[in-house]
Amino acid sequence: MPKSRIRKKADYTPPPASKQAANIKLTNRGWVAPVMLAMFIIGLAWIVVFYVTNGSLPIDALGNWNIVVGFGFIAAGFGVSTQWK
Repeated sequence: MPKSRIRKKADYTPPPASKQAANIKLTNRGWVAPVMLAMFIIGLAWIVVFYVTNGSLPIDALGNWNIVVGFGFIAAGFGVSTQWK
């Protein structure tokens, strides 16, 4: 029975030295952590102030919707946290 021919694999050749690596552009995201923490603290403070003042502050006209506003700030903080790298 005839023997099949074995294909020779090419030896590893490194890429040419003239090609430079692409510059990786890293954006400055130093603003993310302070904004995220500020949103968390503002939301928490909004809810705490609402409960401590028996609903008369921060905005009396909103009534119990002040809780939603506070949780909205907290949710915005979580939204900003997705930008953190």
